[in-house]
Amino acid sequence: MSDLALHRILEPDGTLSGDSPLPVDRIADLFRRMVAARTYDRKATAMQKQGRLATYAPFQGQEAAQIGSTAALEPRDWVVGSYRDAAAMWDHGYPWVNLILGRTGDERGGHAPEGVNVLPPSITVGAHMIHAVGLGWASKLRGEDAVAMTFFGDGATSEGDFHEAMNFAGVFATPTVFVCENNGWAISMPRERQTASETIAQKGKAYGVKGVLVDGNDLLAVYDVAKRAVARARAGEGATLIEALTYRIGPHTTTDDDRRYRTETVVEEWRVLDPLERVRNYLRANDGWSEEWERGIEDTESRAVEDAVIEAETLTAFGPGEIFDAMFAEITGPLAAQREESERGGA
Repeated sequence: MSDLALHRILEPDGTLSGDSPLPVDRIADLFRRMVAARTYDRKATAMQKQGRLATYAPFQGQEAAQIGSTAALEPRDWVVGSYRDAAAMWDHGYPWVNLILGRTGDERGGHAPEGVNVLPPSITVGAHMIHAVGLGWASKLRGEDAVAMTFFGDGATSEGDFHEAMNFAGVFATPTVFVCENNGWAISMPRERQTASETIAQKGKAYGVKGVLVDGNDLLAVYDVAKRAVARARAGEGATLIEALTYRIGPHTTTDDDRRYRTETVVEEWRVLDPLERVRNYLRANDGWSEEWERGIEDTESRAVEDAVIEAETLTAFGPGEIFDAMFAEITGPLAAQREESERGGA
């Protein structure tokens, strides 16, 4: 049985059940970032339905789990996310245009700007956790103090990569923060059929990794546990496994019909626990919110996403030979011949 207690600070009605780890103005800024993320999520979903993006994985309902976690990081730290972690990646500096390009199949989307320590989104479930451990281990070997934070769903904890990453992090005390966004579903597989463990957080104990259970729709609680986990990692005290209890409001992807495996009644029960509404209620009660202010944020962020879309859609398309340019520093003879053939139209 698990002895982990659910950590919560901000109640669903916006009242505090503990001390806030942040002042009102900082909470307002994080709320702004959550609104920006939801704006992108809605626009990306619409673009996919218009045929302008490939399959898209919406993250509505998980904004607090992502933004609250990355808010605890410094620019020198790393973010390693999955296909559903656009909010976390963007919040750590990965531009919207890169995320949009990636969803169009343009490889340029995977090239983060200089100084942005974010890996491209991982499509392979769970494999990226190993990369995060490697980044943290490299930081430790170099005598640096950069922390690697990786995001994944509850389904990824059934992958062998999870075991390998957690085991290595425990043995070598790597500065890694594992953030499991337990959103209830791994496509159509419910959490209760994913694992017999009472919590996912308690699995850290078997690897010598600290486990923490947090209300993933509580921005303040997520930030609080993430801040502590990052501090532990930076101090050389090893990795932490954070289980953020949240919910996937939308389908697994835009090709999924979630009505086939869950009821709208349950979805609505979680919809009223909206992480944005929770923060909005708190800010409203503390003179930190107005409808006009939030509308202004939505307008500004909407334009930012639309500008990114224009930038992505007006880039000059790759020529047939350019696929060879990034393979080696100096192109090899056989590749040069293949490139020449491709530019002639192939045979």
